[in-house]
Amino acid sequence: MVLLASDGSAVGTSTKQETHHASTPLHLAFSCYVFDHSDRLLVTRRSFEKLVFPGERTNSCCGHPRPGEQISAAVTRRLSSELGLDVAEGELRLILPEFSYRAESLGIWENELCPVYVATVPTGTPVHPDANEVDAAWWEPWEDYVERAQTQPETISPWSVTQVRELVSLGSSPAAWPAASGDRLPLAARF
Repeated sequence: MVLLASDGSAVGTSTKQETHHASTPLHLAFSCYVFDHSDRLLVTRRSFEKLVFPGERTNSCCGHPRPGEQISAAVTRRLSSELGLDVAEGELRLILPEFSYRAESLGIWENELCPVYVATVPTGTPVHPDANEVDAAWWEPWEDYVERAQTQPETISPWSVTQVRELVSLGSSPAAWPAASGDRLPLAARF
């Protein structure tokens, strides 16, 4: 994992196990929301074996770029390995380049600069979750997910609740959200 200074520049690397604890340092991550052509979101429930936020209902995919890995390449790598989805880097849209959050689960804190991406796949695209990462995956109308995030936030991961709030401010149709400029990414992710 890539460790960050407060300005978003890289200051070192560490393993996931060494990094996540009660005083987790700031590090680089990403979130991705996968939609089909019917504006349905691919929702996932994290594996109950995950170190952080086990069993949480959340957005489609989250992860950490490896040192030296382009963040868009990390997104496509994790979509493939976690969900069996073949999404090319060119099919990703950077939506929230400056998103960051801190949240706690079972005494372990997340502390991330976490750009948010969107991918769109054809309706009916099969999903093949890796059980080590994803307990379940299903398609849900975006407006239903938004309503749940707004009225029952305790049932969705804390980062996704906050991301939904910011995404909704961009408009009601995910397909119409404007792509953000890559020069707004954290410094460590700009290459």
